[in-house]
Order: sequence, then structure tokens, then C-alpha cells
Amino acid sequence: MSHTVIGRAVVASKNPDKIAELETLLTRHGLVADLVRGMDWPDVVEDAPTLEGNALLKARQVARSTGLPSIADDTGLEVEALGGAPGVHTARYSGPDATYRSNVDALLEALRGVEDRRGRFRTVVVAILADGTEVVAEAELVGEITLERRGSSGFGYDPVFAVDGRTLAEMEPQEKDLISHRARAIRALAHALTARTRLVVSPPAH
Repeated sequence: MSHTVIGRAVVASKNPDKIAELETLLTRHGLVADLVRGMDWPDVVEDAPTLEGNALLKARQVARSTGLPSIADDTGLEVEALGGAPGVHTARYSGPDATYRSNVDALLEALRGVEDRRGRFRTVVVAILADGTEVVAEAELVGEITLERRGSSGFGYDPVFAVDGRTLAEMEPQEKDLISHRARAIRALAHALTARTRLVVSPPAH
């Protein structure tokens, strides 16, 4: 059974790295017929206590502001030894003026001397359709935090998040897009759009 295709839609993000990755995935899976670029909307205060809440805040604001269907995601890095942190604070882990570099530095410092380096990326993606229907999908990617940065691809925490011995930053973009948390969430969204229901995808068994 083929999935529902959203007509014109806006990616609800102002992060160019995230926009590029989401647009690639949405196009690859044929979820959006026309991605509308260059639109603007008021900044969204992401103060919800959950990833789903923040994704909904962004998607709803952009749908209201643009009058178009919108797709938003929120992603959290959850580290076992840190009790699930940074979690919902992933993007601002090192403070309000956080950068990719400062966030990674803060994470490596927090795990200095820690043996248990298990973690997972969890992504919640929301699509608000033209009729106001809200579809939510979720997926995750299990891995571990490395002792130092490795690789030059990707963005965010990719240089220190390893899957099967290689960081996401050591993978080619096409390779990362096959296994990443965001790619899995978009695939889950494709299924959820068909059923018009929430779909949560569990990580594969190791």
C-alpha cells in the first residue's frame, strides 16, 4: 500500500543543517510533492518538557504562520550515565549561546573518566496536514559516546556518537541517512501517514 503524499509543505526549522537533512529524507521517501523554501515565521520558544511537545510547538507555529502543511522534528541525545541527559536540552546543553563545538565539549567533559558510554538519539517528527490532522512518529538510534571527536561529516554530536565502532561523522551522508534516528523517524512517518495514526519504531535488536 502506498503512503499518503503531502502536497506543498514547509520544514519547520531555521537550522540549515537540519533543513538539508530533512529535505533529503522527505524527498527520498516521496513524502512531500513540493518543499516550500524561503518563508519566515516568529521564533518558537521550545519550552515543552518533551521532544514531542517541542516538535508540536514548531509544527503548529509554522502551519499557522504560513498557512501550509508543516513538518517538524525534535531530537534528543539521551546518555545512560547522565540519567538520560541532555535529552530535551540537547541543542542547548552547554548554555543559551551553545554551539555544536561547545555542546560536544560539555558532553565529553561530563563523561570524563566514565566507562559506561551508552546512549541513544531519539527523534520525534510531526506532520501537520492541510486538514489540520497531526501525525506523530518516533524512532531512535542506539550507540555510544566516543572518547574524542572522529570524522568530519554531519553536524551536532555526530563526531562523538558511534554505531558499531564508527561515528556518524565518519560515515558518508548517504550511509548515515540509511541508519540515522532522523531517517528512521521519517520512514516511520511514511507509515503513520498511511494509517493516520501515531507510530513508534523500536530500535533493531542487536
